[in-house]
Amino acid sequence: MSTETLTQPLRTTKKSIHKTGVLIVNLGTPDTPSVPDVRKYLRQFLMDERVIDIPYLNRWMLINLIIAPFRAPKSAKVYKQLWRPDGSPLKIYGYSVKDKLQKVLGNDYVVELAMRYQSPSIENGLKELRKQCLSEIIVVPFFPQYASASTGSVYKEVMRVVQDWEVLPEIRFVNRFLDHPKFIQGFVDLGKKYMAEREYDHFVFSYHGLPERQITKGDVTGSFCQFGSCCNQLDHRNQHCYRAQCFETTRLLVKGLGIPEGKYTTCFQSRLGKNPWIKPYTDEVIPELTKKGVKNALAFSPAFVSDCLETTIEVGEEYKEIFEKEGGIHWQLVESLNDSDIWIEALEDMIKNPAV
Repeated sequence: MSTETLTQPLRTTKKSIHKTGVLIVNLGTPDTPSVPDVRKYLRQFLMDERVIDIPYLNRWMLINLIIAPFRAPKSAKVYKQLWRPDGSPLKIYGYSVKDKLQKVLGNDYVVELAMRYQSPSIENGLKELRKQCLSEIIVVPFFPQYASASTGSVYKEVMRVVQDWEVLPEIRFVNRFLDHPKFIQGFVDLGKKYMAEREYDHFVFSYHGLPERQITKGDVTGSFCQFGSCCNQLDHRNQHCYRAQCFETTRLLVKGLGIPEGKYTTCFQSRLGKNPWIKPYTDEVIPELTKKGVKNALAFSPAFVSDCLETTIEVGEEYKEIFEKEGGIHWQLVESLNDSDIWIEALEDMIKNPAV
């Protein structure tokens, strides 16, 4: 080897050294539908200070002495209805998305699945990515609308895990994707499938609820949030307001589906406790609709990208029972994007083209 060769600078290309990790994160699910596993899941989930934002001691007593002991047996029965022979739908779809996304992204990317609560954990997902000598990690929380209790909690856990790493690659978070064209088109395509089969006289867009106090705490202006007309448009003042984002999601879906004014309702589900949650409440909207003569309703759950207890059971079965009891004839849930091709395309866009 010549002296000239030894003194030549090492030539590398960005392609040869650049490898990106992708951590896709959903909320979580019990490991099994057994009462002990459901209780364990509820304790971890509800003890998160961003989920139940009350002082620690009060939260500990509420969760460990009241909610987990008494709610776990009831929730376990519901999870057993949801469970498939091969496990939780949330986890089944999660692994399917991971595999499909890895295939379309190629060898320059490493994809890991994580759940904010229970397994596979964010800590283990990041541990696996750390081994890959990555230039960048992209974290994609599976929540279309930003909320402190969901996306914000994922951010916090990721930063807790990586804070002591000696080498920190660049980390990018996908903050929200409610207006991503392929996310919207995915639900529009699913909705049109049902609209082609039957005529619906009303469309219900039901989102997971949050306590009102969490919405007001997120209003950095201290005065803009009024739980009324402030959600009629999304701008720089309320861009991180979960309620405003939900109403914006509905507007985008309504436009894509061609639904006329007066034929749709945005509402919120899954409230817990006696304190006021964001309104209107879905279970109170349904009787009002039937009183107005609504007989056929098509229901969407656009706060979820994977079918789970809140979609399949709550919206698909429990609300259907209320609707029919109140005089409605046909209630149809539109399934989530799950592991559909258009959802994989949407994720690919978010990862490769952050401005999309």
